[in-house]
Amino acid sequence: MANYPLDDEQAASLKLFVILSKAYKTLMDHAVKDIRQYGVSSSEFAILEVLYTKGRIPLQQIGEKVLITSGSITYNIDKLEKKGLMKRVPCPEDRRVTYAEVSETGKLWFDEIFPGHAQAIHERMQGLTSEEKAVAAELLKKLGKAAGKG
Repeated sequence: MANYPLDDEQAASLKLFVILSKAYKTLMDHAVKDIRQYGVSSSEFAILEVLYTKGRIPLQQIGEKVLITSGSITYNIDKLEKKGLMKRVPCPEDRRVTYAEVSETGKLWFDEIFPGHAQAIHERMQGLTSEEKAVAAELLKKLGKAAGKG
């Protein structure tokens, strides 16, 4: 029995939080396991995925797109560059800006591995129909935006 009496709304919020946390952990555990087979960390993969799908991005903007700290971004970009999967490109108009870009080797490699990764994620999402996924995505966006206002 709880020492603090919860009203129905608080109890529903806490229940949703626990369920959402458990679902996230389960899905991420499987995603990370899939990513590791490619010989990169989940942070490296996230950076490559953003660059692969969005194209050239200023280094300073990568962290907000992949939810990684700026120190980790530099470390992971250094590793990806050493592996030949990405490169830094200076901005010709502003010397303060450096872009990150997938290298040709990185693009070819990602072309090869990404379909398998997408399929692995898709298989873990089979508990919901396409319509339910769309509804869940909209609700989670709404939740995230509202939570960010506080």
